[in-house]
Amino acid sequence: MNTPRGNAPPPVPPPHVVTPPHAQDQGARRPSESAPLAPATARPAHKEYPKETATTEEEEEKPATGRKGGTHGQLAVIIDDMGSSLQEARALAGIGLPVTFSIIPGLRHDREVADFAAQSGIETMIHIPMQSKGWPQRRLEANGLLLAMDDAAIREHMGDYALRIPRALGVNNHMGSEFTEHEDKMRTVLGVLKGRGLFFVDSVTTPQTVGLRLAREMGVKAGKRNVFLDNEQDGAYIRGQLGQAVRLAKRNGAAIAICHPHPATIATLAEALPTLAGQGITLVAVSRLVR
Repeated sequence: MNTPRGNAPPPVPPPHVVTPPHAQDQGARRPSESAPLAPATARPAHKEYPKETATTEEEEEKPATGRKGGTHGQLAVIIDDMGSSLQEARALAGIGLPVTFSIIPGLRHDREVADFAAQSGIETMIHIPMQSKGWPQRRLEANGLLLAMDDAAIREHMGDYALRIPRALGVNNHMGSEFTEHEDKMRTVLGVLKGRGLFFVDSVTTPQTVGLRLAREMGVKAGKRNVFLDNEQDGAYIRGQLGQAVRLAKRNGAAIAICHPHPATIATLAEALPTLAGQGITLVAVSRLVR
């Protein structure tokens, strides 16, 4: 999901090109903690996709609304990595059903996508780049959060993110398998969110994340990702993962799914999301499911 900082922004891949989710990384340069927010430029190339199943923890996570064990449920679909293409945003909006855009601050079209979402009535979040276990071999946006940063630098970065995407109602982590395991760093992040009235959705890129627990302790509205829909860029796989999300939503009353604006994902969502109402599923913005 990540692109290193360079001297000139690389070209944005055309919409028909699918970037492999585990593309070889080329390294990353650590951002200056005193520098202004650096652009992330092109579509992120590396993603952290832990293979997930319906665990007991997921089944026991109580939703903000809805009743458990029924034939109906609420489902929020977060589209991560938004901000590199306005065409993708238009295609997703064209589905005509509630989704939530999570925009990486600094991508080439981040502000345009955020403005388009506001005009289209689509909820937005900030997709905050955070250090992964493989960093620096695994690339991270030049404006991402690193464990080496002190609290002041983290707060400064958080403020810069909010300036780029001012209408965002919440955030979730982009990568972050290392960062989200560190309570001291996450406490700083969540403290900023609490002060700004923003919610947190834990993308759960590591089983050892402290994000959701700490958010609860600090009084920050929060939720967590239950299913990744598009670990594999295949329509049948994506439909199967969506089916898992539907089952969890019915079992628990609600579920949160995360996916990305790849062509196969957009095409599958356009076909599948309109059928969910007939299965007893109500699509909602993710802010409806945090507590």
